Amino acid sequence: MSPLSNLPRQPSLFRQTDQWFHRARASLLGTIPCRKGCSRCCIGPFPITILDREEIRRGLEHLPAPQRQDIAQRAREQVAAMEVQYPRLKDSYFLDEWDDALIERLVTEFAETPCPALQSDESCGIYESRPLTCRTMGLPTEEQGLVQGACEIQTFVPARRLSSAIREQEQLLARQEAIALEQLRQQRRIEGEELLVTYGFV
Repeated sequence: MSPLSNLPRQPSLFRQTDQWFHRARASLLGTIPCRKGCSRCCIGPFPITILDREEIRRGLEHLPAPQRQDIAQRAREQVAAMEVQYPRLKDSYFLDEWDDALIERLVTEFAETPCPALQSDESCGIYESRPLTCRTMGLPTEEQGLVQGACEIQTFVPARRLSSAIREQEQLLARQEAIALEQLRQQRRIEGEELLVTYGFV
């Protein structure tokens, strides 16, 4: 049994996102290569939201103490390394006011840094409580009618495109996320919405 199997009921947005992903993946008839053991998208820092941070912490609380401590230690070491290169993170780890080019530079510099939750067998230590970005990774992106693979491993373009109904549901989920973020910010009086995944673990 997974150590996260006894988690309290998951927030609706995260459950709905999982359901959307499974529906979208099924519609592409097995062309998406993502599976346990493929961890390329788990390498390198990426932005998450304060909603994701809440979900990560929810998952960490239900891990066995040794595993939780290992993940937290990796996160602290990564935070220390990032703050040496980017001292402004010491004052605030929120990225909302950062220039996109600066975020891209940081991401590039730490491109080989694994997510703190990545385990030695290339599985996710908090899989049931992973961020929304992780739940949708692997599906092809589409912009102005052009479809692209989702990562360097998935370099091909699937023969089938996601239907307009699935894309509409994706947009609905994005709107729900925006509303939930604003509600959380107001409730907790949080100064920003976006942070690097590493900071979700500390």
